[in-house]
Amino acid sequence: MPVPEIGFLFLAWWVPLVYMAVAGHLTNAATTIYLHRGMTHNGVKLHAIVSVPMRTWLWLTTGIITKQWVACHRKHHAFADRDGDPHSPILVGLKNILFGGWYYYRRASRDPVVLQKYGKGCPEDWLERWIFSKWQTLGVVILLAIDIYLMGWLWGPVVWLAQVLWSPALGGVVNGIGHVWGYRNFNTKDASRNFFPVGFLLGGEELHNNHHSDPKSARFRRRWFELDVGWIYIKVLSWFGLAKVLHTGR
Repeated sequence: MPVPEIGFLFLAWWVPLVYMAVAGHLTNAATTIYLHRGMTHNGVKLHAIVSVPMRTWLWLTTGIITKQWVACHRKHHAFADRDGDPHSPILVGLKNILFGGWYYYRRASRDPVVLQKYGKGCPEDWLERWIFSKWQTLGVVILLAIDIYLMGWLWGPVVWLAQVLWSPALGGVVNGIGHVWGYRNFNTKDASRNFFPVGFLLGGEELHNNHHSDPKSARFRRRWFELDVGWIYIKVLSWFGLAKVLHTGR
């Protein structure tokens, strides 16, 4: 069987756009289900059949190390919108979080004190020690090669850049707008907001005030009109025995 030529998937102008949208949504799903609801807050326990592909996908598209992301987010909850919060728009301004959120994340996630205090319980298996953590940037390099092979020398790098920037851009939206604009179902001590339906494609992360009201809950939806895509995926996984919900909140 002949090997497909480079760029064989680029059949029409809309194909890269669909590819980027699907890839971005997969990144959102892996982030909210595995990193956030699973590893950070222990609201859901995932089967390895689900967690390993999610870890691999995040390694390819973001280079994120689980322990770093988890530690940074746990510290955010410990000091939400107060001195010590690693990425609060209330403290440093919305513009800084929207356009420079990655800087604040990196600063907190590279602090050994933060990792030691807030990073407990994260994977320390062979994959983490010898692949994901040891070769943190290799994943995005492999992704570039894959995208060039699928989309060609012109669109491949464009698609790759969109995938790499997707997570920090959307993270800035959640951490920024999610503490400035929107409505509140719960009178939490922080400034968290829900900004549905503007961010309904974020996998449920747009229901930020709901989440801050009960961080351990694997379900972010609290009112009938709210759509929590991540929770829908978790329920489907649970039906097949691939996820065990540990906490659903109120």
